[in-house]
Amino acid sequence: MRSIFAALPLALAAPAMAQDAQVTVGPDAFLEGYYASIKDSVAMPTAPVGAPLPSNVATITRIAFGSCNHQSRSQHMWDQIAATNPDMFLFIGDNIYGDQTWSGDAALTTLREAYAKQASHPEFIQFRSTIPMMVSWDDHDFGFNDGGGNFAFRGFAEDIYETFWDSSEEVKARPGIYESKVFGNAGRRVQLIMLDTRFFRADFERMPFREERPPLGPYVPSQDAGKTMLGQAQWAWLEQELAKPADLRILVSSIQVLTDAHDYESWEQLPLERAKLYKMLGARADSGLVILSGDRHAGGIYTDTPLAAGEQLWELTSSSLNLAFNSTERNTAREPDPRRITDFISEENFGLVEIDWDAEQLTLSLRGAAGEVRVTETIGWAPPVSDAPPIMGEPATSGSR
Repeated sequence: MRSIFAALPLALAAPAMAQDAQVTVGPDAFLEGYYASIKDSVAMPTAPVGAPLPSNVATITRIAFGSCNHQSRSQHMWDQIAATNPDMFLFIGDNIYGDQTWSGDAALTTLREAYAKQASHPEFIQFRSTIPMMVSWDDHDFGFNDGGGNFAFRGFAEDIYETFWDSSEEVKARPGIYESKVFGNAGRRVQLIMLDTRFFRADFERMPFREERPPLGPYVPSQDAGKTMLGQAQWAWLEQELAKPADLRILVSSIQVLTDAHDYESWEQLPLERAKLYKMLGARADSGLVILSGDRHAGGIYTDTPLAAGEQLWELTSSSLNLAFNSTERNTAREPDPRRITDFISEENFGLVEIDWDAEQLTLSLRGAAGEVRVTETIGWAPPVSDAPPIMGEPATSGSR
């Protein structure tokens, strides 16, 4: 614990009594005072100037996205993404790795240094200047591996994020970094919903100790109704967003939603919250829907028909941009998954969503390090639900791949 408060005045290490011995001052108040005292002395990096978002009436037909980008590794993927000529790019989490050498200081020095390093790359500078971006975060740019709402320095991590990405006034005005935008006129309206699965999230429950490390993650699903993924305010906001008129909704979650095939971070670990999400998605105003996710250092296309949603859902996971850990053949065999309808692409990749407004179809694909198509699937606008929906985990597929 000592290192966590290494950069703080000694008084910050524990709650203390005010001088009049009447008011107890907790750690949050001490942290506010600490951050106020250092605000003029610490560097707060900013991203390269970005291309403006399309106008709210612009027709969007091609959206690229990606996750898991290490600031100290090759930045070659930016040219490959730009070559697909996307209308927008969604940077959906682990956009830098600022926690790997973190010493526990409250000033989050390594997080700020990682952002500054990313901002210095010519490839990223060029990409930012030409391709509009929307951004979310995951744990490594939130500041703490697998971190959530109990991360003591999350408020300052949010300040760093919002300063770097020049977040909208709407985002800056509330805790968390969730955001939504609608583009296009009636008949061609796409809504982009960027969730925050970090700032409010309850801790996941860990498996009991055992000598051998679990091969596919340390967590177990919790039935604790008090645990939250999004927090009360974000849940209320999401319900309002899903009631807005749109023809297609793209829901971004930094961690995977549909799969039950592993015990790493995913919505599976909070099944009551996932059922709540499914029910809310099923009750949305009439529209098509696709889910995008990252985090896994591998990617694929998933589908399932959860009873709570009442319809077939599709998810495209893309990860990573420059931090691949394994081979596709080995990873696919290591993690069998009846909900994943493709190989588990483990080499560097980015995702692409292509919208055919006339045919009311989406083409979902993962592109490799040379821009090549690794997997693809074309789906109908709102895929029909059969009279006898498949058992959860046994999806019906459509299109080509």
